[in-house]
Amino acid sequence: MTAATTASPTSTAPTPGQVWTRARGILAVVLILVVAGITFAVVRSGTNHGQLDPRSADPKGSRAVAELLKARGISVTVATTLDEATAATGPDTTLLVAGPNLLTRSQQLRLDETASASAGRTLLIAPGPAATTRLAPGVRGEAHHTVSALAPSCELPAARLAGTADMGGIRYTTQAPNAITCYPAAGHPSLVVLPTGTGGDTVLLGAPDLLHNERLDKQGNASLALQLLGSRPHLVWYLPSLTDPSATTDDDSPGGENAEQPESGAKDDAADESSFLDLVPSGWLWGTLQLAIAAVLAAIWRARRLGPLVTERLPVAIRASESAEGRSLLYRKANARDRASDALRAATRTRIAPLAGVPARDAHTPDVLLAAVSARITTPDHDVSTLLFGTAPPTDASLVLLADQLDALEREVRTS
Repeated sequence: MTAATTASPTSTAPTPGQVWTRARGILAVVLILVVAGITFAVVRSGTNHGQLDPRSADPKGSRAVAELLKARGISVTVATTLDEATAATGPDTTLLVAGPNLLTRSQQLRLDETASASAGRTLLIAPGPAATTRLAPGVRGEAHHTVSALAPSCELPAARLAGTADMGGIRYTTQAPNAITCYPAAGHPSLVVLPTGTGGDTVLLGAPDLLHNERLDKQGNASLALQLLGSRPHLVWYLPSLTDPSATTDDDSPGGENAEQPESGAKDDAADESSFLDLVPSGWLWGTLQLAIAAVLAAIWRARRLGPLVTERLPVAIRASESAEGRSLLYRKANARDRASDALRAATRTRIAPLAGVPARDAHTPDVLLAAVSARITTPDHDVSTLLFGTAPPTDASLVLLADQLDALEREVRTS
């Protein structure tokens, strides 16, 4: 064939069948992940609780301290709304607020009013500057400090009996003459007991770590936790929720960032309040990280995958000489003299094998082919071995010389 012939025009767009074939694997994996996630969520929905939850046996949960309190005769009740929490307050009740920073300004003021009049104990877990100003007037929140084993350094009986405990977190300063400050970190206490004047008190705990299951058996954490939470026969464990009806939208956002600023010299409330990521359960963060890593690995895998060979009808018939020239130019551009020499040698071996009486299956076996070729020509065996099975030529000129020598060898075998 010496002239190019034009074939019927063909579409390069994939057909619906091809699209389905390519996408069905990915869709199957996504479907499996969705079904597995829903199943896992349904199975765990009845037993899985969040951080600092007295029903949770996770490392960050607080089921261990709740069970110890129950064993000592203390009733433990979980409240998820402000109405439930305030209705249960009283002189014989300890109200633990697990997330005071989640409360709006009106919720904080209402909680402080009810708790102050109850003559009971209110335990605030790591309240920020704005929450501290409203829930514990006269106390100011300071910068966060690393949680570590700290000595009590105070006269509070519960602290002296517990001894060293994992404290730190948010630290506090107060000028109240009757306040008791313990476990100082870098000059500021991380535990403050503030009497309310009605027989009750408000306790500010800078970090929740000593209440976690994973740390309860460390230092004097268990002793301090049991004494702080077990001073009354009833314990109400308040877990604030963003779905609480009392969190009205006509008020400040959680944490009260638009509220009145604390006294002069205090840091900006918004800077010290919990960020959005602090409000997201740790499981969601780890799950998102794992999905991101999986997506990156899948992208790398798909990018490096060559995929199966596909045949396409060419729009035109190409001359063999043009195809050979195009391939040679690609070899030259890639500096692939090794690939080019391998192709030349393989083609020569394939053509001269039947001329030398060698079966096609042994055309690329050095011992069989070299013996048969050497018997038909006068070229030394060493030169024949180098030509047919040698190393890649170092330069383009030596590659051209190799091609000429292979042609000469083939002609000699044909004429012998």
